[in-house]
Amino acid sequence: MAVKRVRFTFPEELIREPVIYRLGHEFRVITNIRMADVDEHTGWVILELEGDPDEIERSLRWAEAQGVRVDPITGDVVEG
Repeated sequence: MAVKRVRFTFPEELIREPVIYRLGHEFRVITNIRMADVDEHTGWVILELEGDPDEIERSLRWAEAQGVRVDPITGDVVEG
């Protein structure tokens, strides 16, 4: 089991799509939202993914192919 933290930034056309749900369901990774700021035009999420390292990487490639910007998070995430 591995844990990876990333930041997803969603374009406007994906704000209402269940991208995180689909990622967790299709790739068998656990998705934990640590922080988020979403409105009707833009949004970002700090996401912690837990699961098989290969599945995590496949899920991130899939998210990018959907149009989500994926940036790595280094260091500790402070919950607010």
